[in-house]
Amino acid sequence: MVTDGRAHPTRNTLDFVTLVMAMNDRPLGGLSPEKKRLMELCRGGALSVAEVAGHLELSVSVVKVLLSDLIDSGHITTRAPVPKAQLPQAQLLQEVLDGLRARL
Repeated sequence: MVTDGRAHPTRNTLDFVTLVMAMNDRPLGGLSPEKKRLMELCRGGALSVAEVAGHLELSVSVVKVLLSDLIDSGHITTRAPVPKAQLPQAQLLQEVLDGLRARL
């Protein structure tokens, strides 16, 4: 019911950590109750797909379908999460450790 019978989103670019943000200038009229709740939730700032699903108590697959519809209509924008810093190589860590031991 929530997804109008669809099991798959219109786009396959959303994962658990994709950040979603509501476009505040878009009207909410004509949206389903679930999409309105999603929009109201995302107006507070960027949330991941997993966080949205948790707050709305819906499965991630359902949330992805709803988000895809809202992206298509221009209500929601997305961005990839900030990547984790690259971990230093083991050799560099070993050299630092050796240097510290030499000073002690």
